[in-house]
Amino acid sequence: MITTIFNSRRSPVYSRRGIVASSQPLATAAGIEILSRGGNAADAAVAAAAALNVTEPTSTGIGGDMFALYFDARKKQVTALNGSGRAPSALTIDRLKREGLLAESLPPFHAHTVTVPGACAGWCDLIEKHGSRSMAEILMPAIRLADEGFPVAPLTSYFWSRGADRQLKSALNGIELTIDGRGPKAGEIFRNPGLAKTLSMVAEKNAEGFYKGQIAESIVRVIKEAGGCMSADDLASHISTWESPISVDYRGLRVHECPPNGQGITALIALNLLEGFDLASLDALSPEKMHLMIEAMRLAFADAKWYVSDPAFSKIPMDELLSKDYANERRKLINLKRATVDQKRGTPVASSNTVYLSVVDGFGNACSFINSNYMGFGTGMVPKGWGFTLQNRGHNFSLDPNHPNALAPGKRPYHTIIPAMVTRLPSPPKREVGGEVEGESLYASYGVMGGFMQPQGHVQVLSALADNGLDPQSALDLPRFCIDVDEAGGRVAIEEGMPKETMDALQKLGHPLYEVKGYERALFGRGQVILRDAETGVLCGGSDPRADGYAGSV
Repeated sequence: MITTIFNSRRSPVYSRRGIVASSQPLATAAGIEILSRGGNAADAAVAAAAALNVTEPTSTGIGGDMFALYFDARKKQVTALNGSGRAPSALTIDRLKREGLLAESLPPFHAHTVTVPGACAGWCDLIEKHGSRSMAEILMPAIRLADEGFPVAPLTSYFWSRGADRQLKSALNGIELTIDGRGPKAGEIFRNPGLAKTLSMVAEKNAEGFYKGQIAESIVRVIKEAGGCMSADDLASHISTWESPISVDYRGLRVHECPPNGQGITALIALNLLEGFDLASLDALSPEKMHLMIEAMRLAFADAKWYVSDPAFSKIPMDELLSKDYANERRKLINLKRATVDQKRGTPVASSNTVYLSVVDGFGNACSFINSNYMGFGTGMVPKGWGFTLQNRGHNFSLDPNHPNALAPGKRPYHTIIPAMVTRLPSPPKREVGGEVEGESLYASYGVMGGFMQPQGHVQVLSALADNGLDPQSALDLPRFCIDVDEAGGRVAIEEGMPKETMDALQKLGHPLYEVKGYERALFGRGQVILRDAETGVLCGGSDPRADGYAGSV
């Protein structure tokens, strides 16, 4: 008998007036400050995201991208915001060929990997549509942290030191985000007056203050100096997009994700496959359950790695990929007695490093929010004097001109960052109540950050909640697996704490495993979860022990 007991170092947090869960205590505090001043979930999410830009630049920033899902408690509706940027208008595969850069992928920190930073526009658009406070008020806590300085948290210090050696020392102006060329130590005060100036500009002028004028000119200048080709017009013409979320039903719940170019569809494909198995009857860490989840994720990635791209450039058969009939056929490829490490993509019949935070306010509005530079500090390049690095999200483009995700001017790349939202399906089905349609209620606002770990984390955490009945903190504490989707043979990383009996059984089934310990457990993502009780409105939150943060309540 395999035990499911995994002792948590934290208790779940309960509240009726609001919860903010993030990977940094000071960012959580910024969100709570805004909620306490009467702000809603959107206001608090942007406040926390901006504060994370200050306190965890190792993962996120205004030089990166964002996505958000927002649950409007009054309308009982989920909306999706795509705040990702596009490739420069002058960047083509032919240009890379002329410059001798045409290989399997771009060098990870080259200036050509910089796509237009979408985060700032995304913040402003989220507030314009759903917020209740001004950007000046929302950004005030982050500006204060950047100007006055803050003590650096332990895990952030570790990754800051690695980023200083890997990117900041060699990138243009990257030294500005170091202390004499090194990352700050745990507890050491770090001030970032350049970022305070950037955020103050946005507080005063909103997105225009970032995409036009001095900041934009500095972005173009540093990219050009580093050999890139982004123009002022690329920045000035950037827009976010509001989109309809994609979703699947799972055990009486509806799981919502942002549509491609994000990889949220990967989690939904896997959940459709897993719905055909009785996971609730299996121990949370049993080899039987781990095997099924790993195999479902392999099949999901086989499809997603081909089909996920910018839908403005290629037709993606989303309805077919998410259909129950397609899942029923693909599920037949899961062998209960052995691993299949080389799954191939299906052919549906066509009708054709990151931070995650979650906020639910006292009214039941929820914001599932993710913001990223991609590889830690991204390129490590800093627009001189402005205190933030530029992302390297363009590294995810394919350089195969026949691939749906092939690099093209003005195109968004395959994006790893994905927020999630879960609603309860009404039972009985929707009906008229007092002239209003009874809709779905909020079940959870949650997410797990970390490259290609994200959909894997979404599936593992949701199953722990929905199939095993765990509270948010316990669900986040469970050891995880992570399939290396870019490696031939698909090795599976297993987090320390997974029962030895489970690991032995998985290896006998043919899964190539290796164990990961210590700080490197960041590989398994850092999640935040907030559940809402449908009857009482009581919120229950948890924060991942793999990060420095916590879930705080109002």
